[in-house]
Amino acid sequence: MRVIYSLFLIILFSGCNNPKQEEEKQPTPEFTTQTMPFTWENATIYFLLTDRFANGDPTNDLAYNRKHDGALLRSFEGGDFKGISQKIDEGYFDQLGVNALWMTPVFEQIHGSTDEGTGMTYAYHGYWIRDWTAVDANFGSREDFKALVDKAHEHGIRVLMDVVINHTGPVTDIDSQWPDDWVRMGPVCDFKNYKGTVECTLVKNLPDIKTESNQAVELPVFLVNKWKAEGRLEQEVRELNSFFDRTGYPRSPRYYIIKWLVDYILEFGIDGFRVDTAKHTEPSVWADLFKEANAALKIWKGNHPAEKLDDLDFYMVGEVYGYNIADGQLYHMSDSTFNYFKNGFKSLINFAFKDDARKNMDQLFRNYSRILTSGALRSKSVLNYVSSHDDGNPYDINREHVLDAATRLLLAPGAAQIYYGDETGRPLKVKGANGDANLRSNMNWKDLKNNVEINGHSTSDIFSYWSKLGRFRNEHPSVGAGKHRKLTSSPYTFMRTWKKDSLIDRVVVVLGHHRQPVNVKGIFAEGQLLKDYFSGKQWVVKKGKVAVKQGNEPILLGVPANR
Repeated sequence: MRVIYSLFLIILFSGCNNPKQEEEKQPTPEFTTQTMPFTWENATIYFLLTDRFANGDPTNDLAYNRKHDGALLRSFEGGDFKGISQKIDEGYFDQLGVNALWMTPVFEQIHGSTDEGTGMTYAYHGYWIRDWTAVDANFGSREDFKALVDKAHEHGIRVLMDVVINHTGPVTDIDSQWPDDWVRMGPVCDFKNYKGTVECTLVKNLPDIKTESNQAVELPVFLVNKWKAEGRLEQEVRELNSFFDRTGYPRSPRYYIIKWLVDYILEFGIDGFRVDTAKHTEPSVWADLFKEANAALKIWKGNHPAEKLDDLDFYMVGEVYGYNIADGQLYHMSDSTFNYFKNGFKSLINFAFKDDARKNMDQLFRNYSRILTSGALRSKSVLNYVSSHDDGNPYDINREHVLDAATRLLLAPGAAQIYYGDETGRPLKVKGANGDANLRSNMNWKDLKNNVEINGHSTSDIFSYWSKLGRFRNEHPSVGAGKHRKLTSSPYTFMRTWKKDSLIDRVVVVLGHHRQPVNVKGIFAEGQLLKDYFSGKQWVVKKGKVAVKQGNEPILLGVPANR
């Protein structure tokens, strides 16, 4: 599906500093609607653990003779590609205004389990890879994955794959260690300097890929035997030879993996990568990955003109653990400083947001807008979150402020990551669970269906609130990508303005109890039709004001989308 952008410009302006002068330039417009393009700077990305989200095919719940005998929430629970596809079909993500879907790694995982101090654990999370060239049967088949990506694209939702180059899966009784010229088994990282962060294992028994090596290596024997048994050895070897002949890269471990990752783009049309453990690998590795990934996406779009969503470059967002938006483009690592934005990344996960969100709201919005629109991150982005799969100190661990979390996350400048269950109050503490398993409970679909109460709010009301803000974001790039300006303190009212070429998008937001009509003089033209995305009602600008009724609910004003 190709999005065709159309916009009837109703406001021509040279700036926002003089509203009176700006208003005098406006003609009296007809009632118009607009369709704005997708931009990654304003993306609303839904992050889910495939195994924990929705079970569409119970027959694959325990592939490879796995068992459900791990510690609490540390076995495979049954979630799969078909379950996600069903939710896409149902319009769940459309209701939330989600325009990008990020899933944990889909690759075939180690078959066994391991216990490194948190209880016996299987690779349900996807980060313990056994074979980068295959999808894990617990999640479904290759055809199931293709159907998922195709359905997402049909709904205008881009797909991010979570990718790993830093490490393989742990060694178990039934999972072989990769050869010594591929991986190191120690020392464990001490994080005291660059070497102690990169050339080391993150934890005991998590083999670290020798990404710094340019030494040519052969394919692991266990992988050769596996491919031979599956009847695809000749094809895989032929494709590898073609890749190395074309690129001239040494046959070193990182380039094998880069090739395997890029194959998913060529086959499925993947729109972007979320890069795991980015700071534990040399930054140049990511620059090479982006180069190959971007070229692959251009090839796929050229071969699928009717299926592509846009002509944007490949998108990469990195997990540089501890990165703070206040650091701009630089990340300081003990004895070294790196610019990951110059090594393939369009965006980094902003680990500071969950704490920054506790500050005064306008201070938060104003500071983020300055950094992203005119400061160090101009033309770049960050991905904000309030909870995640491995952050034990989220913004609202007890789900006591579920609506406030939505307001701060979805109205903040920058891209937004909804972690599955943020929008339904899914618990982040589970009795009997240990460590990060608490954060990874099964999606609470029954709570939503039965409309249970969570800390004074019904799940349907929580979902509705998140949905209204999410759809507002989706239709107006100015929310996450625009320049912020406070209009009044009481009630707290602000505007955002986003411009690209001849396109202009503006919104006005009112938070807190409001008694009077909203003054939009010099922002929207007289006679303009506006929509309040929270109530769903439409209003006409009269005498520079919008006569919305008084109340406590947010007001989210923008020109309605032509959809």
